[in-house]
Amino acid sequence: MQLYIGNKNYSSWSMRPWVLMREFDIPFEEKMIRFDGFDATSNFKQAARAVSPTGKVPTLVEGDLVVWDTLAIAEYLAERYADRALWPREAAQRARARSLCAEMHSGFGALRSACPMNIEASLPDIGALALRDKPGVRADLNRLVTMWSELLAQHGGPMLFGQFSIADAYFAPVVMRMRTYALPAPAPVTAYIERVCALPGVKAWIDGALAEKDFLDFEEPYRLRRG
Repeated sequence: MQLYIGNKNYSSWSMRPWVLMREFDIPFEEKMIRFDGFDATSNFKQAARAVSPTGKVPTLVEGDLVVWDTLAIAEYLAERYADRALWPREAAQRARARSLCAEMHSGFGALRSACPMNIEASLPDIGALALRDKPGVRADLNRLVTMWSELLAQHGGPMLFGQFSIADAYFAPVVMRMRTYALPAPAPVTAYIERVCALPGVKAWIDGALAEKDFLDFEEPYRLRRG
């Protein structure tokens, strides 16, 4: 398998399947297409279109099969490696995990917009301003905290459904945002964030993001240079 991804510091969508495959020990070859812009003439867009009809990342390639979109990739891997329980084993919990991932997939627009993923940065002042001035960000954060608190209480941790699953991989980029923007959370959620960051696959992604030297102004609404 080959997994095509964008910059680890910025590409929240790429992070999900990469972390998922690392945590479940699914072998793959990483193919990074570095961001240089998203218009049709950019090197990124031309390289991505050579792999996927959408011209976006992530894209999973296995032989002649091309799978794009994070949720489609997760579902394919769950079927391909059914013995590894990428989704929770119990049917009702699988349905709930899928519902939450779909909610993340299409929602939380205010938080995504105000707090784009930027692992290398530390932007607590921006997070505080977003919470003060943007009701949508407050609503998104409240929903996340409520969701995670309920799941951790129900399953007892350490992950959202007990053991690591697609749901944790799917919310890993939000965990990165919580850290970058110092968004407040109660103690059980803060402890969950710390556990996610300590996962080998997540730590490896973070290390890769910190090692990148790219500074992309179109991904940086709040800084003029790296810290």
